Amino acid sequence: MSSEIRFTDFKSDKQPTWCPGCGDFGTMNGMMKALANTGNDPDNTFVVAGIGCSGKIGTYMHSYALHGVHGRALPVGAGVKLANPDLEVMVAGGDGDGYSIGSGHFIHAVRRNVDMTYVVMDNRIYGLTKGQASPTSREDFETSTTPEGPQQPPVNPMALALASGATFIAQSFSTDAQRHAEIVEKAIEHDGFGFVNVFSPCVTFNDVDTYDYFRDSLVDLAEEGHDPTDYDAAKDAILDADKEFQGVVWQDESSVSYGEKHGVTENMSEVDEGAPEGAMDLVREFY
Repeated sequence: MSSEIRFTDFKSDKQPTWCPGCGDFGTMNGMMKALANTGNDPDNTFVVAGIGCSGKIGTYMHSYALHGVHGRALPVGAGVKLANPDLEVMVAGGDGDGYSIGSGHFIHAVRRNVDMTYVVMDNRIYGLTKGQASPTSREDFETSTTPEGPQQPPVNPMALALASGATFIAQSFSTDAQRHAEIVEKAIEHDGFGFVNVFSPCVTFNDVDTYDYFRDSLVDLAEEGHDPTDYDAAKDAILDADKEFQGVVWQDESSVSYGEKHGVTENMSEVDEGAPEGAMDLVREFY
């Protein structure tokens, strides 16, 4: 851990436009603390975000950043990490961005196991578009577009990750500042794809999955003696629909990242001037 870097070094001079009380404030603060606590600094950090309330997080954090298109943040993050393995890559998104239009990219990012961190701000609602049911909304969650609820079971993102071959799966609560930062730290330190689903309440459009609800319902797996290296125990916890929990649920300690496995360890971001030899002949062949 670097003694010279503080989490405030990751704060930009742009003021967030999130609603007062939004859970994304706590999620972002925990991300910045985790980055600082793991010895990273803004000059070696790249934040990629998709679309939704979480989408402007790269503007609010002082680092390299890219605000991508809806559901496509993960392939951008993977490309950045493979092009320059020296960067600490953190991808941020929401439950709509990640588990709906971006679900296909989520599955393949998980199974490729590129060494980066994916933090999803799960508020169980589409907030930016004013309160529609999201993939993680409850089956009976009433909104203006689903007056009788979605009438579909919510997506279980951790089950989807486990089925896709994840090597690190965790869940946190944005307002439990210390615990949230600790969990994101572990995801950063993991050798491979670190996935953290964060309960990040929407105070404007979701009056069901509130701060009080999570404070009353959440169980910390660490306090229950859960062993995150036990695959069967992780599967049982993930499939227990009656329990809301936080903590590291699964970690494969033998994980080998995509870059290490395939020898992608050199910085490829610096390209010599001019087109590579033979490139123009290839272009003329097709055009």
